[in-house]
Amino acid sequence: MGIPVQQEAPAPDAGTSARTVSRPGDRVFAGLSRGSGILLLVIMAAIAVFLTTRAVSAISKDHGNFLTTFEWNANATPAVFGIAVLLYGTVVSSIVAMVLAVPIAIGIALFITHYAPRRLAGPLAYLVDLLAAVPSIVYGLWGALFLVPHMEGTTAWLDHYFGWTVIFDQTNPGTAPRNLFTVGILLAIMILPIITNVSREVFRQVPAAHEEAALALGATRWEVIRMSVLPFARSGIISASMLGLGRALGETMAVATVLSSSDVLSLHLLDPGGGTFAANIASHYGEATQLGLNALIASGLVLFVITLVVNGAARVIIARRKEYSGANA
Repeated sequence: MGIPVQQEAPAPDAGTSARTVSRPGDRVFAGLSRGSGILLLVIMAAIAVFLTTRAVSAISKDHGNFLTTFEWNANATPAVFGIAVLLYGTVVSSIVAMVLAVPIAIGIALFITHYAPRRLAGPLAYLVDLLAAVPSIVYGLWGALFLVPHMEGTTAWLDHYFGWTVIFDQTNPGTAPRNLFTVGILLAIMILPIITNVSREVFRQVPAAHEEAALALGATRWEVIRMSVLPFARSGIISASMLGLGRALGETMAVATVLSSSDVLSLHLLDPGGGTFAANIASHYGEATQLGLNALIASGLVLFVITLVVNGAARVIIARRKEYSGANA
């Protein structure tokens, strides 16, 4: 007579047990997280609906082309307003700011994390953090009282040596440099701490094994940065740049303080004039009628769409470069 063999019960599936056994705290946390995400979507949708409703009301009463008209006179009878100059000024000043700020910010972040001695890296990082806390109006006053007067020599130099590029051709030499180029420099200074801080934290997340392996193979410090640090941090640098671009696009008081706004759209960056969405809203809000207020909201809707497009493009770029994001490291 054989001895009965006791069969072992199959081990419970880890995924099944994780799904079936749920603590009250986990359920509360999951509900709060889900609710926060839904609330964010609801808020974004409410903002979009509000802006669209008021914008349609204003555009229907516009006697000009909202997209191509240079003039902004929403309080006139009949009202004539358009965003051509504002769109151009916003995009150009932001591009100038990004071209100047991104390379310098990455260089500062690399210096703090890989080159500077520890005694110098700490105070320098603290100084960069302190710059991020300066209010916009302070930057605006500094730009109007210090930067603009000291830009006259730089403007004349650019006009003399690079005026053939049309971009740096100053048609009225000697005028105060309250132009998009000066605004771009001011915006670059303002977004520099944001890009630097985020890039610095990303560089610190690079696995030490990557750098040590490159050094063991005989790579120089620059080759380690070029082959190990920058590829790993590429998605983080893009995210940092988009954060800086978001502030440059929406900056209000600093731009309104420095820029001499006008309805002239010029390819000459050194000529006074131009405008941005945020500065235009700040300048005309106090005297706006109901139609003028709706017109300003319509321009705000355009800025809202631009911001969404920029962030969406950044997400697409990051998604295409997941191999550099460190997710698979």
